[in-house]
Amino acid sequence: MEIWINPRCGKCRTALGELDAAGADYTVRRYLDEPPTAAELTEVLGRLGLEPWDVARLDEAVAKELGLRSWGREDADRARWTAAMAAHPALIQRPIITADDGYTVIGRTPDALKDVLAH
Repeated sequence: MEIWINPRCGKCRTALGELDAAGADYTVRRYLDEPPTAAELTEVLGRLGLEPWDVARLDEAVAKELGLRSWGREDADRARWTAAMAAHPALIQRPIITADDGYTVIGRTPDALKDVLAH
């Protein structure tokens, strides 16, 4: 299992605590220090069944600077969004947890954490 975290994020710390309590074997990726590529983001989004704009943190300062709220949300816009998220990983919702079988969640809720631990 792999978890993408920002150590300053409360939801990330909660997810780590839940994984530890469950005895899960996992690898931590501090995605601000080791940003995912656009290709990795595209793969993760496919596993999540979400679009890049669905997992973008629109209230981040860089999102405001880029004007993300006004960006298109069509098929042709995906590459622009994923490129921005790869260049500015603070835009990515967290924590993202991928189980060994590829099942992936955004671990912000107890239900999402339970789901990924079941895999």
